[in-house]
Amino acid sequence: MNKTYTEEENPEVAANTLICLIHQANYLLDQQLRQLEKQFLEEGGFTEKLYQTRQQVRKK
Repeated sequence: MNKTYTEEENPEVAANTLICLIHQANYLLDQQLRQLEKQFLEEGGFTEKLYQTRQQVRKK
């Protein structure tokens, strides 16, 4: 039966594995924040979208 890296008897291996996972999660969160910022700049925020929708309804 194979052990995972976090189940290793050597605590340094488990610690390094967890550090790598933290770095990967941090990278993915940074990517998501960049995408959300780009989307906000291009499309506006929630309040702006509500205002535009309300204006369209009033024009009908």
